[in-house]
Amino acid sequence: MIFFSAGFDAYIQDELADLMLTEADYAWLSKEVKQIADEVCHGRIVSALEGGYDLVGLGRCAYAHLEALSFSKGD
Repeated sequence: MIFFSAGFDAYIQDELADLMLTEADYAWLSKEVKQIADEVCHGRIVSALEGGYDLVGLGRCAYAHLEALSFSKGD
């Protein structure tokens, strides 16, 4: 099982960090972790919301993360 600490404070509009990630970056990362989980632990992932302080960005990034995790293998 993979435990995914889903923190979104690296979002481009979040003032806490200067990492400048976008929703697409979070979706890509989530898909990569899902692919690894599919290969090594039968797709078992626990994702916990950890951070994100720009509320609009938090919602967008969380949606992108959950949407990426919801795709089945081959989508």
